[in-house]
Amino acid sequence: MTHQPFDAAAASAAYNNALQVIAAVEPTIAGAIRAELEDQRSSLKLIASENYASPATLLTMGNWLSDKYAEGTVGHRFYAGCQNVDTVETAAAEHAKALFGAPHAYVQPHSGIDANLVAFWAILAQRIESPALAEASAKHVNDLSDEDWDKLRKALGDQRMLGMSLDAGGHLTHGFRPNISGKMFNQHSYGTDSETGLLDYDEVARKAREFKPLILIAGYSAYPRKVNFAKMREIADEVGATLMVDMAHFAGLVAGKVFNGDFDPVPHAHVTTTTTHKSLRGPRGGMVLCQPEYADSVDRGCPMVLGGPLSQTMAAKAVALAEARQPSFQTYAQAVADNAVTLAEGLMKRGVKLVTDGTENHLVLLDVSSYGITGRQAESALLDAGIVTNRNAVPRDPNGAWYTSGVRIGTPALTTRGFGADEFDKVAELIVDVLSSVTPTTTAAGAASKAKYVLADGVADKTRAASAEILDKHPLYPGLVLN
Repeated sequence: MTHQPFDAAAASAAYNNALQVIAAVEPTIAGAIRAELEDQRSSLKLIASENYASPATLLTMGNWLSDKYAEGTVGHRFYAGCQNVDTVETAAAEHAKALFGAPHAYVQPHSGIDANLVAFWAILAQRIESPALAEASAKHVNDLSDEDWDKLRKALGDQRMLGMSLDAGGHLTHGFRPNISGKMFNQHSYGTDSETGLLDYDEVARKAREFKPLILIAGYSAYPRKVNFAKMREIADEVGATLMVDMAHFAGLVAGKVFNGDFDPVPHAHVTTTTTHKSLRGPRGGMVLCQPEYADSVDRGCPMVLGGPLSQTMAAKAVALAEARQPSFQTYAQAVADNAVTLAEGLMKRGVKLVTDGTENHLVLLDVSSYGITGRQAESALLDAGIVTNRNAVPRDPNGAWYTSGVRIGTPALTTRGFGADEFDKVAELIVDVLSSVTPTTTAAGAASKAKYVLADGVADKTRAASAEILDKHPLYPGLVLN
C-alpha cells in the first residue's frame, strides 16, 4: 500500500546534496523544505485532496527539463530542440492511456483548473467567430464587464453548463461566479436529495431537459459516494449535451479499478479531466482524457489557454503513472476505499453526523453543527492537535462557504503511510475527542463566535502524543534521513 520500494540511501544522498546546493544560495528555502518534511511526518494528514508522491516522482521534477520551452505538441513544437520533451510527453500520455483505457491523453495542463479550461474550450472550439468575439479580444480579460461576458456567451451559442452545486460537493471550476468558468457559461446546478444527501438522477434528468445545457458536468470535491456515469451519459445524450467528468479527486480509485463499469467515467464521458496528485499520488498537475473526436481540439490547449508546458512535471507524471500501472497500486486504491469506510464507521459509532451517513469513495464529510461549532472552528482546533483537515460546506449549509458547518477528511495520504483499519478507527476516536472539547468564544455582543474558540486544556498535547505513537509505526519515506 505504500510507495514502490526505493533505495533509501540513494534518496537520502540525493535530497541532502540538493538541500546543500539550495542552502548555499537561499538558506531560508532549504530550511522551509526541511521543515515541511518534518511537519508532514509528524501530523495526521487527512486532507482528502493531498497525498505523498514517491521519491522518484519528486526527484523527477528538479532537473534541466525545466529550462526548455516546448509550446505545441509532440512533433509539432514552436521551438527547436524539443526531442527529449517529445520523449517525456509521449511516455506520460502512453502511460495515461494504458492506465485509464482512454483513446487519447493530453498531459500538459499545469493544474486541475487548467485541465478544465482546456476541456471547456475544446468543447467550444467549433463555434463560429463573431463581432462580439472580436470586440472582446481587444480588451484584457479583467476589463470585461458582465455585459461583455453575456455578449460572449451569446456569440458562442448562449452556452450553458449544468453541474453539481457547491454545497452538494461540486467544485468552483464547474461554472461558479468567482471562477472564469462562471463567466464563460450560463451555469445551473443540480443538488442532492434533502433527506439522504444522495444524487437523484431523475432530478438531474429533469433539470437537463429544462435547461438544455451544452455541457453536463459530473464529478465532485466533497461528495462521499460513487456517481453512476452510465446514467449521466444517458441524460447527456437525451438532451444533446457533452458529458464532461472531472475525476480529480477519485482518479486513483479509477486507476486502481475500485471504480469500474458504470462508475468508471472514462468510457462514458466525452471528455474526462483530472489532477495527477490527490488519490493518483503523482506530482501537482492536470490531465485531459477524451474520445477521439475531441483529440485535436484538446491538443490545442497550448496556446489556447496554456503557456509552455512544464516539461519536468510531465516527466514526473510519467513516473507516477508508471507506478500506478503496477499491481500494488490496485491494492493501495482498494485500501483507500476500505479505510474510508472504517473511518466513517468509527466516527458514526461515536455519534458524529456524516453527510450521506457514510462513504463509497476516499472521503468523509462531517457535519459538526451538533457540537455547537462551525467548520472553521473544527478545522482550527483539529490543527492545534496535529490533525490536518479542511472545513467544507455541507448541503444547504447555514454558515455558508467560509465558516461552513462541515469538515472534509480523506484516507489517501495516511493509507500511503500504511495505515489500516485499526489505525483509522483510532483516528476517528482522536477526532471525536478534539471536537468534543471545543467551545466557541463569545463576541462583545454576547453572540457565539464563528471563528474563535477554546480547546480544553491538555487535549491538544494528549492528541499529538497519541498520534505520534501511530505515526512512528508508519514512518513517512522510511529510511530517508536528512542531515
